[in-house]
Amino acid sequence: MRATATLLAAAVLAGGCASGEDREFDYPDSRRSDQRDDYFGAEVADPYRWMEQLESQETSDWVASQNALAQPFLEGLPLREDIRARLTEVWNYPRRSAPWRRGSWYFEFRNDGLQNHNVLYARSGIDGEPRVLIDPNTWTEDGTASLAGNAASPEGRYIAYARSDGGSDWRDWRVREVATGADLPDRITFTKFTGISWAPDESGFYYSRYPLDAQGRGDDQKAVSVHFHALGTDQSEDRLVLQMPPDEGRNAYASVTEDGNFLVVTLQEGYLANAVHYRRMDEPDSDIRPLLDGWDAIYRYLANDGDTFYFSTNKDAPRRRVVALDINRPGEWTEIIPQDENVLAGISAVGGRFIASYLKDVLPLIRVHESDGSAVEDIELPGVGSVGGFTGRWDDPETFYTFSGFTDPGAVYRYDASSGESRLHYRAETAIDGSQFLARQVFYASKDGTRIPMFLVGRKDLDASGDQPALLYGYGGFNISLTPRYDSARMVWLEMGGMVAIPNLRGGGEYGREWHLAGTRERKQNVFDDFIAAAEWLIEQGYTMPGRLVIQGRSNGGLLVGAVMTQRPDLFGAALPGVGVLDMLRYHTASANARAWADDYGLSENEADFRAQHAYSPVHRVVEGACYPSTLITTGDHDDRVAPWHSYKFAAALQKAQACGNPVLIRIETRAGHGAGTPTSMRIEDVANQFAFAAQAVGLNGSPSQSGR
Repeated sequence: MRATATLLAAAVLAGGCASGEDREFDYPDSRRSDQRDDYFGAEVADPYRWMEQLESQETSDWVASQNALAQPFLEGLPLREDIRARLTEVWNYPRRSAPWRRGSWYFEFRNDGLQNHNVLYARSGIDGEPRVLIDPNTWTEDGTASLAGNAASPEGRYIAYARSDGGSDWRDWRVREVATGADLPDRITFTKFTGISWAPDESGFYYSRYPLDAQGRGDDQKAVSVHFHALGTDQSEDRLVLQMPPDEGRNAYASVTEDGNFLVVTLQEGYLANAVHYRRMDEPDSDIRPLLDGWDAIYRYLANDGDTFYFSTNKDAPRRRVVALDINRPGEWTEIIPQDENVLAGISAVGGRFIASYLKDVLPLIRVHESDGSAVEDIELPGVGSVGGFTGRWDDPETFYTFSGFTDPGAVYRYDASSGESRLHYRAETAIDGSQFLARQVFYASKDGTRIPMFLVGRKDLDASGDQPALLYGYGGFNISLTPRYDSARMVWLEMGGMVAIPNLRGGGEYGREWHLAGTRERKQNVFDDFIAAAEWLIEQGYTMPGRLVIQGRSNGGLLVGAVMTQRPDLFGAALPGVGVLDMLRYHTASANARAWADDYGLSENEADFRAQHAYSPVHRVVEGACYPSTLITTGDHDDRVAPWHSYKFAAALQKAQACGNPVLIRIETRAGHGAGTPTSMRIEDVANQFAFAAQAVGLNGSPSQSGR
């Protein structure tokens, strides 16, 4: 059974909590099985285990019934059409990426505004006429096939490019000749997350792929191995370069040094440590030798000067540093750039120099170093925001970078590596005047007293009136930092009269390795405490109140939203968990890639991890008879990174438990995955659904069609 949109709308308008008897609608049936599992003497029910069978008719019918409930209700929300129309206007502005060079060819992505996917352009020389090289918008009518990766050969003669269908992480690679735009017959399949590294003579490339299962498909429950593909040959003829034991969980990825003299192989298992091996290219039949094999830190290869290799690492440096080592004496390290008081968020080797990107209280600081580590200059930035780019090769005379902020759509700059001069290359202009808004940074204390930074964005006249509708967004995991970035969707929320708050939670990378580890495994509750403290601070400071506070997060951020809404349902007016990891006891069963998240989450196979996970796992923390905030769960049925059954189980549990009139809906996109490659048209519809739902729940009545014109 399902309610009509009218009854659901009445329930939302009523707001607040009601008794179970007052609930005005029923949800689609979600069958409960008697599945139970024993974890170290604790019996844990899993009544929706059947939802993990994503291809079953029962699961498909359940998805259809939930969409049949959610979509008419969402389409009937009063502000939805105005929000969708304004999002379309605000999204519609031309934008470009930072260019990059191979040989005489320059490449860049462009979007005229509403194209479903960015288009890859190429030009011969920086002043040459740009032309379309790859346009994924022509691949399907509905825009659900996307360009998911590319790698140009050393002199730019060829470009290998990956196609993803329906948002899947699986990639099919093809090769295109840059000068003619013609595709070669080569095709590479059975890959996820691999890069492409070309041979110096452009005769082929190295890549990593999964072994085949009994049905002849890629088996992502196993480890990838490194192969070499020679142009003009079938993939079945590809040469095996390094075979990894399929069940050990270690994946290998190879890259060729810019001088063409070495093959560098990075071995990965999780996110806290890796190993690096190598082979001389003039010894193709020799063993691949270990170089850094202690599995004691993260090592990222940067460049080489003959037999001297440069790495960035957090070995004995939680905020990271740069070291050099001679491969003939691997035990003798030379520190090139020592650990700074600020975290080294990224570094590139361009023009014979190192360009280091630091985070100073989450704000960017760009410092240029000579190859011996001596500081040359700090690059002056045009404001408070985020910096990207600085890609290139050791012998490139120039590089390009981007800068954008919360209210600034950004610009592209050209940086001359020898003179240190930055020149404007391209500036974006949008339909919203960002000058009417202001971003500021504040700090607050978490439950245990830890100082947490948070960005607040709102109108310049934002005051502590106590009833400001607020969107609180978080992530808190996997060493990922949330820096000030432009977001067209959030600009519309601001225009409607809302404010945005983004705390930099533990588990992220804002302050280095220790900050990250403080939000992992048995310390994961710190992340949720940080987020709850952010909400409490906003309320205590008079910016908002619980009934006007919306929480939002995706993926690991979806876990965040699920955890805090089940721990403190009284604190929020609406919750928007997207593509979340919500069943912590079984997340690792979905794929070998999911199992690699154990560095952050732990594994329920280990008793200490199980105890920690079970204490916060959103699916298992839902309490019968509680009043949860109005909740819109979103996922895609093609998501093969975070399996959609996480969201299915959570929706079913919440719907059964909900004891008040606040709706619990799930919207499942049937031609989308985890988010990457989602076409613009679907993204606009998704945001319109979420913002209209949230606005209705917290009483945000300002229409974007009446503002900011």
